[in-house]
Amino acid sequence: MHPSARSPAAATSSPAMLLLLLCLGWVPPGWGWSRGSSRGAAGLPPNATTPISIMGLMPLSQSEEDQKSRIGRGVLPAVQLAMDQIRNESLLNPYFLDLRLYDTECDNAKGLKAFYDAIKYGPNHLMVFGGVCATVTSIIAESLKGWNLVQLSFAATTPELADKKKYPYFFRTVPSDNAVNPAILKLLKYYQWKRVGTLTQDVQRFSEVRNDLTGVLYGEDIEISDTESFSNDPCTSVKKLKGNDVRIILGQFDEEMAVKVFCCAYVEEMYGSKYQWIIPGWYENLWWESWINSSQCLSKNLLAAMEGYIGVDFEPLSSKMNKTISGRTPQQYEREYNAKRGDGQSSKFHGYAYDGIWVIAKTLQRAMKYLNATNKHQKIEDFNYTNHKLGKIFLDAMNETNFFGVTGQVVFRNGERMGTIKFTQFQERKEVKVGEYNAVADTLEIINNSIRFQGLEPPKDKTIIQEELRKISLPLYSILSALTILGMIMASAFLFFNIKNRNQKLIKMSSPYMNNLIILGGMLSYASIFLFGLDGSFVSEKTFETLCTVRTWILTVGYTTAFGAMFAKTWRVHAIFKNVKMKKKIIKDQKLMVIVGGMLLIDLCILICWQVVDPLRRTVEKYNMEPDPAGRDISIRPILEHCENTHMTIWLGIVYAYKGLLMLFGCFLAWETRNVSIPALNDSKYIGMSVYNVGIMCIIGAAVSFLTRDQPNVQFCIVALVIIFCSTITLCLVFVPKLITLRTNPDAATQNRRFQFTQNQKKEDSKTSTSVTSVNQASTSRLEGLQSENHRLRMKITELDKDLEEVTMQLQDTPEKTTYIKQNHYQDLNDILSIRNFTDSKDGEKAILKNHLDQNPPAQWGTSDPSRTSKDPIEDINSPEHIQRRLSLQLPILHHAYLPSIGGVDASCASPCVSPSASPRHRHVPPSFRVMVSGL
Repeated sequence: MHPSARSPAAATSSPAMLLLLLCLGWVPPGWGWSRGSSRGAAGLPPNATTPISIMGLMPLSQSEEDQKSRIGRGVLPAVQLAMDQIRNESLLNPYFLDLRLYDTECDNAKGLKAFYDAIKYGPNHLMVFGGVCATVTSIIAESLKGWNLVQLSFAATTPELADKKKYPYFFRTVPSDNAVNPAILKLLKYYQWKRVGTLTQDVQRFSEVRNDLTGVLYGEDIEISDTESFSNDPCTSVKKLKGNDVRIILGQFDEEMAVKVFCCAYVEEMYGSKYQWIIPGWYENLWWESWINSSQCLSKNLLAAMEGYIGVDFEPLSSKMNKTISGRTPQQYEREYNAKRGDGQSSKFHGYAYDGIWVIAKTLQRAMKYLNATNKHQKIEDFNYTNHKLGKIFLDAMNETNFFGVTGQVVFRNGERMGTIKFTQFQERKEVKVGEYNAVADTLEIINNSIRFQGLEPPKDKTIIQEELRKISLPLYSILSALTILGMIMASAFLFFNIKNRNQKLIKMSSPYMNNLIILGGMLSYASIFLFGLDGSFVSEKTFETLCTVRTWILTVGYTTAFGAMFAKTWRVHAIFKNVKMKKKIIKDQKLMVIVGGMLLIDLCILICWQVVDPLRRTVEKYNMEPDPAGRDISIRPILEHCENTHMTIWLGIVYAYKGLLMLFGCFLAWETRNVSIPALNDSKYIGMSVYNVGIMCIIGAAVSFLTRDQPNVQFCIVALVIIFCSTITLCLVFVPKLITLRTNPDAATQNRRFQFTQNQKKEDSKTSTSVTSVNQASTSRLEGLQSENHRLRMKITELDKDLEEVTMQLQDTPEKTTYIKQNHYQDLNDILSIRNFTDSKDGEKAILKNHLDQNPPAQWGTSDPSRTSKDPIEDINSPEHIQRRLSLQLPILHHAYLPSIGGVDASCASPCVSPSASPRHRHVPPSFRVMVSGL
């Protein structure tokens, strides 16, 4: 029995393990060299007589719960296939491989003891094959340099072993965990994901992968926006990732933590079309079922969160149909492997173990060729643990490995396998391969677009904030523009009508120049609507900024022109009818023009100062993000353009204060003159209504537009409708009545109350002249009082006429007549005298009274009866003849005095006896007593 058969590592192997190996057709050399030698001599080619010992270190225990031991047992059929094929091809003649297995049990102490026992009690092992458990492998690999041994692992993926300074003699056919990082980088670039986050379990294995990934992504224009780690509860970290708007999550954690992570992702709604999880792909099949009970999620919720995740892991077998170094395709090898293992354990590392045996064989072959080429009198069987030259030859030969194996192209770079990385996606409760990455060619291949994203397109790497301008709707702008054009056409028609008929009394009396200003202001207001509807969707930013100033000026000037003209006309009516002194005064259109000009001057001063000191600029207001109505994986951030400046509140306060006071005063004047409706001032009432309309609508429009400033369509609609409504109603109130009157009764404005008086004078054809003047001497309340008093006096005079006639006919010149008059008509005569005294306050009536007294001296009033003498003045005054003569004088004076107060003839008329049929053009009004009022 060979001494190696007595090694403690071999002795610890159980009989059950021996039975398993025998069933597989493999006799471990470590269990009996003589048995292996006799079998090798019988089954080897005649010239293969010298064994080359290879130390096999792997867990081989029979525990079903030990995952690492299952790896060791699962690769043995693949190892035997490779060794059989190498012997059959006589690749190493006159040598053959003698693999001696030692069970490490995935224990550091036992594994290290097995290694030293193999060196002490076994033959000179040229190489070490194996290394499954990371901790055991790292301990042994660190001591290899002292023994001149090269180790080749097929299952150790820990990134720590990639440190060539610490592990210079360590190689592995399986890619390390860090090998997935270049593949992940390629995937991120493929889908143009430039912003990611990492979620790592606090385990050294995963932390090392995360650190290497950071280095890989550095300088590749990919941002790691957030790096989170956790020990047991990942929910806090998942919540932070969501708070940082991480949409592409790169996870590094085991199966148990993966269940918890996806449960938290479901709670935080970090799944679906907006998120993409990329996690390790080496989990066992149906891995979540083993850990579902440890989470607080239902199975359906967990599966919903897992749907679509992408797993990244090395490719167990190449998918290419090329022949490998053994002359078989990977698919043919897989069939042979499955047949060889039968019902035994399978391992995803079996292909790497198979290629590993071929790597060792090719390394020894190159070493043999090198020794033969250099004519050195050395052979590979001369190797020992102190022969550094042969050890260096083996190391260099392994670095030159390059062939196509069942796992792909086998190439080492600094001891690391440049393998193939596969991508799988979780689709409908199963893993589906969707692509692979070739590390040698640095290429990524997606299999027939097999990746299924839950949205219409791949998730975005962050919340894509698409700024969307809240713009004026084109149909709305078109409709309001059409209404505005109609309004401007109407205003143009009114302007033509006003200019054409400016010499007509009807138009002349309503101040055509002021009406022109109202029309001009209305058209400017209409024009501002076009400018208010132009936003960033129609014009550039620079043009929009210019429009900010232009539309403000146009609307301000238009409003002041139109409202100022109405205000001036309303003020004139108020000045006329609130003139308590009853003095005549001239209020011409020039004075009203000065008022409007003063208002415009104030506006210009404010606007110029505003433009010079703090001009309007284009500002953009951003609102909260909104989901995309079309369901795309983007968020809409509405933005709205405004015309603002630094001290916008101050400037608006100045304008609103000025306009507000003017508007309130205008409304007050309109209210005070609300009952004025006389033919001479033919549009005063309508002007007042227009002032009300403009005032109320402007207040409502300004308030509502301020409240809807974040809704441009609503704001524009309200502003435009207020401008259209105010301008249209104002123009219609001012001009439509004139159109109707001029069409139906052209002389209506010049028809006044006419009074015909009969005078017994020498000239029968007295001169007739009428003066149709605009009365501006009393307010509305004063006018109503005078009209009422006039009516009462008229009734009184009528009664006096009747009483006088009755007294005159019934009473003769008797003593009873005097007593009757004193008792019944003395107070009435005093009332008439008081009325006369009131009329004497007017210069015109004094002139008429003086003229009448000259023709009828007071001395004649009491001498109608010769029987009466001057000694009895009471009887003379109260005689019927005297009363009749006196009434004949007072009644014309009474009528003539009150006519100007009620819209009748001018008090300065030379004769109150005017024919009602006299033509207006022949009614002469002396200039010295005329009150010139052109109207409103």
